This record gives sequence, C-alpha cells and structure tokens, in this order.
Amino acid sequence: MPPLIQTTQLTRTYQLGKKSLTVLREINLEIAAGEKVFLCGPSGAGKTTLLYTLAGLETPQQGKVIIDGTDLYGLSRAAQSRFRNQRIGYIFQNYHLLPELTALENVMVPGAISGKNHKQQAMQALTRVGLAERADHLPAELSGGEQQRVAIARAIVNEPDILFADEPTGNLDSKNSESIMELLLELVKEKHTTLIVVTHDAALAIHGDRTLMIKDGSIHA
Repeated sequence: MPPLIQTTQLTRTYQLGKKSLTVLREINLEIAAGEKVFLCGPSGAGKTTLLYTLAGLETPQQGKVIIDGTDLYGLSRAAQSRFRNQRIGYIFQNYHLLPELTALENVMVPGAISGKNHKQQAMQALTRVGLAERADHLPAELSGGEQQRVAIARAIVNEPDILFADEPTGNLDSKNSESIMELLLELVKEKHTTLIVVTHDAALAIHGDRTLMIKDGSIHA
C-alpha cells in the first residue's frame, strides 16, 4: 500500500530582516493510512510549521506534500481549500472557536464552507464528544476542556481522512489532557482516521504508533 501522506525535500525558511531562518530542512516523510504519529521536540524545532505544511496551511519554499496521490501545493488555492474541507480536520491549541457563535454553530462551520447545512451532523459530532447538552452555549460559557471538545467536534464533523492536532492538550490540566487524548484516540479508531499530533508531552506521545523527534528542522525517528 502506498503511503497516505508523503513529503519530499520539504523545506520552509523565514526571512527575518537580513537573516534567514530555516525551520524545515529537506524533510522526507511517509505516513500510512490509519497511523497515529506524534511529533515531539523542543520549542522552536519546527513541529507546528511541519504540521501546518502537511495540512495545507503553510506553503513550503521547496518540496512536495502528496496526500493520497494528490500534490497538495500543485492545486489552486480554491482547490486546496476544497481538499482541506473534504479530507482534513485540524485541531488548534487555542481552540479558534468563533466567540459569537454557539457550540453547535461553531461545529457547523465546515459544512457552511462547503455550502451544506450540516446541523444534524454537527449535533452528532457534539454528541460524540459528550457535549450535546452544551450545544446552545457560547465559547465564553464553556470551560477550556469543553471548548477543546467543541474544536474536536468541528474537526471531525466532515469525517476527514486525516486529523491534525497542534498541542491539543497544551492549555489543559492533567485530568482534562488525559480525557481529551483518550477521546481523540477513540474517535480516530472508530473511523480508521490518520492522526498526526504535535505535543511537548512525552507521556502523551506513547499513545502513538510512532514518535518522530524534530530538532533544528530535521526529523529523528
């Protein structure tokens, strides 16, 4: 079976005044369908940049990201957006919920982007993360753990093939962290979803099929 995700010579450099900072250095990576991969490493190592680049959120200067045979950055921006909406879910550390929308309305956003009314699917996603009774609450009325559960429901509502999570427990206490990680692992197991997680917590990384250490923009298995 060919890998679901494959990168070749993936490079990302930022220009800081007259200096340039290379965050990703010619990364070659293969991830199988259904695999759970945890990206670990020190702050500033390039973990989140790699996650953003794999998810189609940050264009590399060099290299390719191939997802299920599709050259992600070979697509037009509109086609990239459609691809992400249909195939990819993303969970941010800071939740990124829209404050003026209820929990249910936040989960409906991916459906709205694709021009569909996904109210029923959104409610099902909230139920799966244990927040059906909080559907009409605004983010400010929810705890941090509840907000992250809403963010997870939003990420899975379109049943993506790949779920990216950037420090999904970074803003939570240990009890909520364990609960959120258990929930993620349960959800991806149900649908055989590929899971790629950035975390600084080695105790969480043991739940993966594989842990990749990133240091100075390079991967060390």
